[in-house]
Amino acid sequence: MNNEFTFTIKSIRLDENYHPSNSTRITTNFANLARGESRQQNLRNALKMIDNRFNALANWDNPKGDRYSVELEIVSVDMDIAGSGQTFPSIEVLKTNIVDHKTNERIEGIVGNNFSSYVRDYDFSVLLLDHNKDQPKFSIPANFGDLHGKLFKYFVDSEAYKSHFSKPPVICLSVSDNKTYHRTENQHPVLGFEYQPNESSLTEQYFKKMGLQVRYFMPPNSVAPLAFYFFGDLLNGYTNLELISTISTMETFQKIYRPEIYNANAVAGKCYQPNLKNLDHSLTQIVYDREERSQLAIAQGRFAEEHFIKPYQTVLEQWSANYAL
Repeated sequence: MNNEFTFTIKSIRLDENYHPSNSTRITTNFANLARGESRQQNLRNALKMIDNRFNALANWDNPKGDRYSVELEIVSVDMDIAGSGQTFPSIEVLKTNIVDHKTNERIEGIVGNNFSSYVRDYDFSVLLLDHNKDQPKFSIPANFGDLHGKLFKYFVDSEAYKSHFSKPPVICLSVSDNKTYHRTENQHPVLGFEYQPNESSLTEQYFKKMGLQVRYFMPPNSVAPLAFYFFGDLLNGYTNLELISTISTMETFQKIYRPEIYNANAVAGKCYQPNLKNLDHSLTQIVYDREERSQLAIAQGRFAEEHFIKPYQTVLEQWSANYAL
């Protein structure tokens, strides 16, 4: 049964000339920026923010703060279901590459970073909402996230992944605004102080089914911790430059998308609860449509239901039953 699915990996450069493809989830951070009258300026500004943040963190042997730049690739994964020749756009992530202008070296970064999945949209914006519609108490459907988690692990274990990428993915998300985070004494030179949440979140549980652990760190000169989802050993499995490429990229997107948390004017303290209604924050000079993002998540979930979940329900159920989570 494990031979039912094969993956095709494609990548394109994310630069100021980027245009989203037809299969890209429009709610993805970079796709949202790349539309409208301000699209090119949006992308140019965001990429400059990433480079500036990278050089600020990689400040050794970098007196002018201009030694490095970050190149981004959008990696799209299409899945062929049951050898039918029909493909579904299953996953989209970002890959970082680091250019050292002092040595003229191009250094491989981290794959993952931003994480997009139509099936995740289906789980959270269709299945979960339908399950709780008109219910007096919120609950989670049985086996919630099992299929998505198995598909993701199957992809990371695939020859397609291993032939393209040398290390497991790291996904970086924002913290949850309904959890409280406590700063520990553990401090990493690049990732910064580690924080621990007061309880597990639904996102943590969902990503755990994908095989991913999570740790929360607030990098130097950041104002809030980030959530890092990973396989293996986050602190020792990646170089400082690799980690900085993820921090600089994803912190930039969070400053744009969630300025109330990541562009706040006050730094998170020892006990920190994120607040999306925080008025004491600064806005970037980048246009981002958050209202449209939330509306489109439902439409994308319905797309997954129509073109993936329902047509291949029997195949998916049989495959899932035979694949150990």
